[in-house]
Amino acid sequence: MATFLWSGKTRSGESRNGEMEAPSKDVVEQRLRAQQINVGKIKKKPTEIHLKMPGSSGVTPRDLMIFTRQFSTMIDAGLPLVQCLDILVSQQENPWFKKVLAVVKTDVESGKTFADALSKHPKVFNALYVNLVAAGETGGILDTIMQRLAGQIEKAVKLAKQIKGAFMYPAAVIVVAFGAIAVLLLWVIPVFEKMFTDFGGELPMPTQVVIDLSNWSIDNWFLFPALPVVLYLSLRFIRSREGTRRMLDKVILASPVFGPLVRKTAVAQFTRTMGTMLTSGVPILDALEIVSRATNNLVISDGILYARGKVAEGKTLAEPLQTTGIFPAMVCQMVHIGESTGALDTMLTKIADFYEDEVDAAVAGLTSLLEPVIMVFLAVVLGGFLIAMYLPIFTIAGAITG
Repeated sequence: MATFLWSGKTRSGESRNGEMEAPSKDVVEQRLRAQQINVGKIKKKPTEIHLKMPGSSGVTPRDLMIFTRQFSTMIDAGLPLVQCLDILVSQQENPWFKKVLAVVKTDVESGKTFADALSKHPKVFNALYVNLVAAGETGGILDTIMQRLAGQIEKAVKLAKQIKGAFMYPAAVIVVAFGAIAVLLLWVIPVFEKMFTDFGGELPMPTQVVIDLSNWSIDNWFLFPALPVVLYLSLRFIRSREGTRRMLDKVILASPVFGPLVRKTAVAQFTRTMGTMLTSGVPILDALEIVSRATNNLVISDGILYARGKVAEGKTLAEPLQTTGIFPAMVCQMVHIGESTGALDTMLTKIADFYEDEVDAAVAGLTSLLEPVIMVFLAVVLGGFLIAMYLPIFTIAGAITG
């Protein structure tokens, strides 16, 4: 099946255009004529290249956010479920997501519930998404649930975008810095070495060290492009082993620079997700289990599961959360107040709003802290190379003057 772009006019002279999936142009023309449209142009839509990382679904959080927002708007307007899916399948630009939605539509048409159809694609629709949709279908409030889900995903996407944006500038500077160092070691310093050899004499120790490093880099140049790949694969290996991943997550939480940011982000995500699920009628034990699986940090996930076990024994949520030592005292106190007043879902949402603002401030503070550190690093490394290269020149100039 190919996708064709078409344009034409109705019998009243109104211009129309769109796209249609069909085996050939002739089939598109027949369908348009059946709709009483005088065909103007029909052309095949150019194929777009979409890359998918190994092990991923090919669907980005932004794709899911847009789908959920559009779906919630259509359901709220009273459109039937299958018609909503049909429209969204035809408009979807991501080919991976388009295939998933087409399968979901087929399953719903065959009699499955929307939640069951979504649950067949866990890489795209996680347990939180599926459980909220199931709660919406059971309670007859799918439109409301989809609106809450859309808001939840939008908040999560915004949070992730802020954190990524904070590290973009330092990462770009570090990449440029290492590129400059590689150029110095592989091409610039060998020129100086030849010049110093022609002059003769013993080189200062800093200069000799830099020249030796340059010679080693030339002999092992292949390590420069290989290093990022090795680091990436090593990180993936560490994250794939539960023991090493838990150890790494513990180190990150305890680190003085990144630890507070990770902790505040986790609190914001936990309270936002829990608040949304409890408001939607999901039982607290189910909500805690789902949230623990959605958390990227294993130490925090273990803490949430510990709290779930204590809640299952009949205790309140606030007490085990405080026992874990992961969640700040203020959060535990506000959760306790929410439980006491019977408004835990509302209190969790307020905590989420507060900590999302805290994450904003922490990201801004981290960015302002990293910038001078990176500048000092560049000045020391690049300045050290330049001084080492100019030391023999100053010596030669002094000898000539003398």
